[in-house]
Amino acid sequence: METGLSATALWYLAPGVAALRQEPLPPPTEGQALVRAHYGAISRGTERLVSQGRVPPSQWPVMRAPLMDGNFPFPVKYGYAVAGVVDAGPAALLGRRVFCLHPHQDLFLAPAAMCIPIPDAVPDHRAVLAANMETAVNLLWDAAPLAGERALVIGAGVVGLLVAALLARIPGIELTVCDIDPGRAAFAEALGARFCPPADAPGDRDLIIHASASEAGLQLALDRAGFEARIIEASWHGDRTVALPLGEGFHARRLSILSSQVGHVAAAVRGRRSHAERLALALTLLADARLDALLAPPVRFLALPAALPSLLEGSGGPPCPTIIYA
Repeated sequence: METGLSATALWYLAPGVAALRQEPLPPPTEGQALVRAHYGAISRGTERLVSQGRVPPSQWPVMRAPLMDGNFPFPVKYGYAVAGVVDAGPAALLGRRVFCLHPHQDLFLAPAAMCIPIPDAVPDHRAVLAANMETAVNLLWDAAPLAGERALVIGAGVVGLLVAALLARIPGIELTVCDIDPGRAAFAEALGARFCPPADAPGDRDLIIHASASEAGLQLALDRAGFEARIIEASWHGDRTVALPLGEGFHARRLSILSSQVGHVAAAVRGRRSHAERLALALTLLADARLDALLAPPVRFLALPAALPSLLEGSGGPPCPTIIYA
């Protein structure tokens, strides 16, 4: 049985090829919500790899987004950042603004438990940062930063800048953000961090968050780490092999490299915080108008397939591509 409603969804069909497809919607079942999308966001790093078919087969099960459709490599309906309003479903959610980890689609059904209410202090357009902020929260749980530490964030993309925004709240922290793009300086400085190009990155750091998705960035992290420093690897390199200089002073300085991935709640709080609680926390942390600077002017959903190549390339401007559905 169908509802008489149909949805339009973005599908990645082949390397560099995406298209909008129509699909009928079945009636909501008990425990489901019908959500009408208002805004969305593209996770540039991950979706670039997905759009190029560069998710390695060994990671196909791990890299499935919560409500994606299709299968890797193609065709696949992918994405995980939508803010909208509940048109039908449980009374507690009806008419409420929610964020959901759903692919790019204008109208969709989702488990009500995955529709997290957006706080009143967070506008819809900024709520689309929730998935990236959730990653940043998990990174900090893994990193366990301390007051007064000397911290370095390598890579001023969305995740790197959100991590910097959270680190800057820690008393006494000495925080630097490093990126090859000098245009990212204003974003970092507005969030309370010092900015520098890679060549000027300070050394002897206690904590380094690597979020540049580049081999050079991770090598820089090893070079700038102080004695017994913690390096948190936030980048996913897809099917690329990364060479690291683990000779020289790596052992003498007793360095640690810890991977951090949002699919699992960080070990420090696992068992005490659920995925839904972590996402709800991320949404509350978006009550900061400075974060609007990270959002690129929205692209209309119907124009998304043609716009995707330039959006994923990401040359200049705010780091988070956004979508408007109206």
